[in-house]
Amino acid sequence: MTDFHEFFQEKTILVTGGAGAIGGNLVRRLNNLGAKKILILDSLSSSYEWNMEAGDRIQFIKGDILDEEKLRWTFKQKPDIVYHLAAHFANQNSVDNPETDLMVNGIGILKVLQYAQMVGVERFVYSSSGCGVYGLESKMPFKEDDVSIHLHTPYQVTKLLGELYTNYFHNMYDLPIVNARFFNSYGPGEVPGRYRNVIPNFFYWAMKGLPLPITGEGTETRDWTYVGDIVNGLLLMAYRDEAIGEAFNLGNGEEQRVIDMANTVNALTGNEAGITFTPRRDWDVKTRLLSCIDKSRVVLGYEPQTTFSKGLENTYEWFVENWESIDTHAEFPRVRRDVKNEQDQGVLTKPPNCVRYPNSDGDSSPSTI
Repeated sequence: MTDFHEFFQEKTILVTGGAGAIGGNLVRRLNNLGAKKILILDSLSSSYEWNMEAGDRIQFIKGDILDEEKLRWTFKQKPDIVYHLAAHFANQNSVDNPETDLMVNGIGILKVLQYAQMVGVERFVYSSSGCGVYGLESKMPFKEDDVSIHLHTPYQVTKLLGELYTNYFHNMYDLPIVNARFFNSYGPGEVPGRYRNVIPNFFYWAMKGLPLPITGEGTETRDWTYVGDIVNGLLLMAYRDEAIGEAFNLGNGEEQRVIDMANTVNALTGNEAGITFTPRRDWDVKTRLLSCIDKSRVVLGYEPQTTFSKGLENTYEWFVENWESIDTHAEFPRVRRDVKNEQDQGVLTKPPNCVRYPNSDGDSSPSTI
């Protein structure tokens, strides 16, 4: 088999959602590997051009996966490998906007699959959700065969729908697909915001001197997985022929308590504002998440390399280095300018003069990707 590095140097690779947190890190790694050509298709609806890798072999196409003209032009470039990472992201976002969620995550992947079939791609890697496709009845740690149809948000439903579509194209048209099930991704590159993951939001609020709002009791656990390890898994899915037609968990294989994560974020940032607790939302029913990565280890050769503590340190360093851009672009529902009453009630113990703070309908829960 071709050497790992040589393999990617011969390929034209399309990354939908390539300006996002995982996509941006994947593009950066592909560029470092010397990929022949990298196409990024991204609408920038929830990502930013300043946070995107640039280079002579990288071509950015600003466009939506629902845009036939942009898809047609992109696939005329004859990509060998497609990483489909573009998505309508987050559980609460899907609850608030279920029709948009279905259009992007359902019709969107169908369109991309149709074009991938027409040009005959060598590999189609789909970003599913390990936190979404396993239900309450699934046994811990979650194995790839434990998929549930008893789901709790439109996002979870459409992520499973995406897998059904990829499997359909594999079974009917021999499209060489692989389904990647991410578990609680985190790391450099994710800009905080209303519908983003909990770790970037916690770093943002901690650096603003705000208490960190945990939804639940804090004893809930998550299998947080460093973005660099997820990228390694994605590369292996394109490289290993044994992966074709299969689904793989890309997790860390370890449980971490939410309250311990919050305390670590406060310690790293020097935030003395502490922690607050709010009730979990109706859909937030999973108190534990843990992936079984045995199949990924055996078939792919996948092995997480970054400890949780080191990953949090790397994330904080990225926040410090990019703070001006992050603070400019972090999007939350409202800006509180008068925090006196909140302070009197003990909600904000160390507020700055003007701070962005989470609204109750934001996605500050750890139950996302």
